[in-house]
Amino acid sequence: MENKHPIRCIVVDDEHPAIRLLSSYIKKIPNMQLVLRTTEATEAIQTIKNGMADVVFMDIQMPKVTGMEMLELIKDSGIMVVLTTAYSAYAVKGYEHDVVDYLLKPITFDRFLLAVSKAKLRIETKLATRYNGHLTLKTAYKVMRVEFDAILYIEGLGDYVICHTTTGRITTLERLKHMEAALPDSSFIRIHKSYIVNMKKISYFEKGKFVIAGNHLPIGDTYRSTVKTKFGHS
Repeated sequence: MENKHPIRCIVVDDEHPAIRLLSSYIKKIPNMQLVLRTTEATEAIQTIKNGMADVVFMDIQMPKVTGMEMLELIKDSGIMVVLTTAYSAYAVKGYEHDVVDYLLKPITFDRFLLAVSKAKLRIETKLATRYNGHLTLKTAYKVMRVEFDAILYIEGLGDYVICHTTTGRITTLERLKHMEAALPDSSFIRIHKSYIVNMKKISYFEKGKFVIAGNHLPIGDTYRSTVKTKFGHS
């Protein structure tokens, strides 16, 4: 499914020439919107956590908060990350964090376009999944189609997730943040670093936990404000 809304971009780098270059590239590309250009990683992190951006182009070697530290802080946000740096040594580490692409400086417009294409593909794939009404999950032996309505909750276990459904459990090699991005936020909510729940399947709230099919799922401190906004619980 084609994304008709502008792709909102952040550029964060401690060097102003680099910021100007990438900002000029973004302005040349249709359907790309620059929402923030900054030398402050903390400002970028806040914008990302507020859900105001889709893609961040960020340098690795920055003062105060490095790019790698920033990756850890935004790893559950669902944002697409493109790393930019003059040092190739960080490439492997970057891909461990599932970044979209890794751009070595000096960055040409053609190479930048390739990174943007990769980011757009991920965004369109995410949108298509949301509107299809189901997830496609790979297990050790088969590929399974799981309707959103059949999902009770999803549990994250590092690089794996367990999808708890009305008919059983499905374990797949995937990260919870990717599942969160693929699910419609009208029906699903992240309540903990390890849990996404189907709001339609919540039986009741008790002692700081949601109960689904007899399972008591805790609300993490990071997600309390979101949960309170949705349900009025704290």
